[in-house]
Amino acid sequence: MGDAAMVTIHHINLIISDPQIRNGQPCIAGTGVRVADVVIVMKYHRQNADEIAAWFDVPLAGVHAALAYYYEHQSELDEAIRQQLEKAHRLKEQHLANGNNQILP
Repeated sequence: MGDAAMVTIHHINLIISDPQIRNGQPCIAGTGVRVADVVIVMKYHRQNADEIAAWFDVPLAGVHAALAYYYEHQSELDEAIRQQLEKAHRLKEQHLANGNNQILP
C-alpha cells in the first residue's frame, strides 16, 4: 500500500476587512474597492470580470476573489447593496425636492 497523497487547501487572501478601510467592509486587498462595488458594476452595469478590473484599475485576480467572496456571502451582501441603493434613491429624491440644492453641509 503506497502513501496517500495529501490534500492541500489553498486559501487566496485577496479580500480584506479592515476597520480603517471603508468601515471594515470587505475589499480587494491593497485597494479601497469593496466587494459590493464589484457586484454593483457586474449586476447593474453588466460588466464582466475583465471590464470590472479595468473599471477599477485592480488586478483581475482581485475581481475574481471579490466575486467568489460575494457568492459565499450572497444574501448578506445583496441586502447591504439593496440598502445602499435605497439610501442613494432617497438622497436623490431629497436633492430634487430641495431644488437641486446641496444636501450635505
